[in-house]
Amino acid sequence: MKLHEYQSKRIFAQYGIPIPEGEVATTPQEARAIAKRLGGPVAVKSQVLVGGRGKAGGIKLARSPEEAEEVAAQILSLQIKGLPVRKVLVDRAADIRQEIYLGIVVDRLASRPVMMASSEGGVEIEEVARTNPEAIKKVHIDPFVGLRAYQTLWLAKSIGLPPALHRDFGRIAQGLYRAFGECDASLAEINPLVVTGEGALLALDGKMVLDDNGLFRHPDLAALRDIDEETDSERAAREAGLSFVQLDGEIGCMVNGAGLAMATMDIIQHFGGMPANFLDIGGGARADRVAAALRLILADPRVKTILFNIFGGITRCDEVARGIIAVLDEVRPNLPIVARLVGTNEAEGRQILETSGYRIVTAITLAEAAQKAVAAARGAT
Repeated sequence: MKLHEYQSKRIFAQYGIPIPEGEVATTPQEARAIAKRLGGPVAVKSQVLVGGRGKAGGIKLARSPEEAEEVAAQILSLQIKGLPVRKVLVDRAADIRQEIYLGIVVDRLASRPVMMASSEGGVEIEEVARTNPEAIKKVHIDPFVGLRAYQTLWLAKSIGLPPALHRDFGRIAQGLYRAFGECDASLAEINPLVVTGEGALLALDGKMVLDDNGLFRHPDLAALRDIDEETDSERAAREAGLSFVQLDGEIGCMVNGAGLAMATMDIIQHFGGMPANFLDIGGGARADRVAAALRLILADPRVKTILFNIFGGITRCDEVARGIIAVLDEVRPNLPIVARLVGTNEAEGRQILETSGYRIVTAITLAEAAQKAVAAARGAT
């Protein structure tokens, strides 16, 4: 679950991270009133859950309340990467002397969080990693020990911060780490963290991505979800308890298990196809979840074939096959289907599918299933 900039920065402020004074507006008139209360120049920033807002004209400076109203009207009329701008954040403008990046993510290979800092703030960290990777300094954090003072001091020195700011940088880094852990986040970043003309550090932007699996512990954070930023498919998947990400391909994938779903997508691409989605229906492949997943896949007009890749462990493959047929009787898709069932009673499951009367082609190996799905998709063009 992604949070808007203003939501992330308000959380950061709770952990002692300094942020600019500002408020959210949904109309140009509200933006003017906020700018008048703040006094002086302001930054008017679109609040959409995508990157590249500045390049798309979604961030503008205004020197007066009247100008803030004008630029807010312009920004609120935008669509950025297909998402309409429905609100703007009006922040007091800062006197920026230096821009820094500071962020924390989970390093899955190291099985622990990693904090990253760079003297090249204000641009996407992926671009820095691509063009100048040595500019990114990293420290891994032992979750049983926490972020240590010597680590934040090393980061501050490594990115060239003056000694007078080392202590403040350490406090901000500690606050970011606490926010990351206590909110069950998978990412928390400040980009940019700026040095102002007064010689202070200020978090001008903020971003947090929360782990959906931890939201049951944080009903207050779950309530921050902006459903207006979700597609219809993403909203339906969340309500059905499915892990779903829509992509641009033509092969609809229905898989039980996240790792198996990733492998399925990879091998489809290996054989020249493009997956239309990531979709993990979870263990058991129950009929109601299969039906909800099928509806999500069929709602995409680009889908030309469907690939089932089901591993029947505790669940028997013949039971899974009967559940699939029952769902097909209800949904009745007019698309070719490739099905791979592996596990207990897999031969019986394949026989049920093959004799069902639907356009179902079975496969034994994942490679065979992917090749057949790619061929079916090409045949449907």
